[in-house]
Amino acid sequence: MQRDLVIKWHFPHPTQKVWECLTDPELVSQWLMKNDFKPIVGHKFNFHTKPIPKMSFDGIVYCEVLEIIPGQKLVYTWKGGPKPGVIGLDTVLTWTLNPEGEGTRVVLEHRGFKGFKNLIASVFMEAGWKKNIPRRMRKVLEEMK
Repeated sequence: MQRDLVIKWHFPHPTQKVWECLTDPELVSQWLMKNDFKPIVGHKFNFHTKPIPKMSFDGIVYCEVLEIIPGQKLVYTWKGGPKPGVIGLDTVLTWTLNPEGEGTRVVLEHRGFKGFKNLIASVFMEAGWKKNIPRRMRKVLEEMK
């Protein structure tokens, strides 16, 4: 059993501005989580948030940049578990940007939710990706110079 998420948004901002919002660690911390991201293939980084022990999540998302096509595509792993060194969720996030009209079409693919526990996690994550993330990203994009 595996579940994959594909979520699409349109932002009325130029692609380069949306790309900056996805790849500048300070901006990412404003709409997603605190992080030590660098847009370099092979860079290992973490997102930090509140732990959810009932979901076997220690509050750290372990990531590694797998692919970058500047201004177009960003791919990284997204792993989590109950404690460092114990991974229960092993997925991949792909962000794809395409100019559309005067704005940007953003496609988020979050793939690889395997097993019942991760299927449940995917439902909660999908709700956040669909509701909270576009609202937060819009706010950051509007506040950018």
